[in-house]
Amino acid sequence: MALELRHLRYLLAVAGHGSFTRAAEELRISQPTLSQQVKQLERTVGVQLLDRSGRAVRLTDAGAVYAEHARRALRDLAAAERAVHDLADLSRGHLRLALTPTFTAYLLGPLLAAFHTAHPGITVEVRELPQDRIEAALLADGTDLGIAFLGVHPPGIAATGLFTETLGLVVGGPGTAPAAPEPDPLPVSALADRRMALLSGDFATREHIDAYLAAHGVRPRVVVEAGSVQALTELVQRTGLATVLPDAVTDDHPQLSPVRLHPPLPPRTVCLLRREGAYRSAASRAFTALAREVTAARGYAPPGGTRTVRGQESP
Repeated sequence: MALELRHLRYLLAVAGHGSFTRAAEELRISQPTLSQQVKQLERTVGVQLLDRSGRAVRLTDAGAVYAEHARRALRDLAAAERAVHDLADLSRGHLRLALTPTFTAYLLGPLLAAFHTAHPGITVEVRELPQDRIEAALLADGTDLGIAFLGVHPPGIAATGLFTETLGLVVGGPGTAPAAPEPDPLPVSALADRRMALLSGDFATREHIDAYLAAHGVRPRVVVEAGSVQALTELVQRTGLATVLPDAVTDDHPQLSPVRLHPPLPPRTVCLLRREGAYRSAASRAFTALAREVTAARGYAPPGGTRTVRGQESP
């Protein structure tokens, strides 16, 4: 029997689901057909690839080795297809972009607007994912570029600094206008007496805030946990609650007032992530260049730099 790509996909689907039934449903073929195709593959390879003796179907030792190579082959083939259809003149193409959720509030819109204006023939697929899942998707060739934070990345991930993100305490309230900056910064210890609304614990930004507060021995009075930056901005504008937001978000909302803290929250380096050695399409290269242009034009500090916030320079 001649080996075909469908045999590889069928094997990986069964291995992924641990079940012929669920794999057949996903593949939209009958279970007997799927079972027959996998048996044909095993006869062609000459070894048993699946252990069917238990309640769940599992890869044998030989099957695990074969599946690893099958995934790599399918990934490389997909990259080859993208390369063939990629046009250097950017008249058409496709870009897969993943980013952590907080960037949706202030970065995604300007980036995609500029990119679509410059290259209207390029389609963009956007996914919001936690940083570890972005890195996993890059390694599995499930996405082309990621926007996340500089840190300890798994082997095979290349990170390029894009800009420095600073965060600060923000207040608002019904009918209030932005307050003039206080002459002296608020000590971080004062946050123990503030009623606060913060992002929920599954956000990297919340982890960053919690680490900062814990380092200074502060346990905040968190009365609301929100699942998006947009929800926080709406809430703070309508209540007396305080929150912590990226300065770029605060700058875009004139009804919000920043409050300087001492010591300030540590800045973070925002970076573009990609898989080392992966094919870089013309669309990917163009987006990378444009991201640098847009962030610089919006006044975001380069990695390790400074930025201007409402007439004052901040670290």
